[in-house]
Amino acid sequence: MQPRIEFLTEKKLVGHFLSMSLQNNRTFELWSGFMPKKRLVKNRIGTSLYSLQVYPKSKRESVFSPAKEFVKWAAVEVSEFENDDFETMILPAGEYAVFIHKGPPSGFPETMNAIFNGWLPNSGYELDNRPHFELLGEKYKNNHPDSEEEVWIPIKEIKE
Repeated sequence: MQPRIEFLTEKKLVGHFLSMSLQNNRTFELWSGFMPKKRLVKNRIGTSLYSLQVYPKSKRESVFSPAKEFVKWAAVEVSEFENDDFETMILPAGEYAVFIHKGPPSGFPETMNAIFNGWLPNSGYELDNRPHFELLGEKYKNNHPDSEEEVWIPIKEIKE
């Protein structure tokens, strides 16, 4: 699994967020609350959706433990913050490894395992303390086997 390495410029996002863990996964609740309201977003850029995770700063091994709490966002990009009904976030600029996940969400753990236990330890990069996200664009089809989404992992070069 080889990613493309991309520098992401700062982005303004609006949406909703919930605190959760892998054990207490509230993703369905989050997106069920956001999707009916996304049509109300002002100044929207593009049609892609951002499924974004903000993890507490910690060692890579403990970030993804089943009970570890993190904040998950359902969001869209905007040019300006003029959305009173939504939370706002600045997604900071930085380097990302961008992978493609193909298939339904049930296969996502396999993709993440390949990234974090296969590619990352041998890449010359380490995780950076910025949000992780999935970009759900034109090829995203929710639970469909032909669905595709981009998985953006924040990275920085390992300094020796």
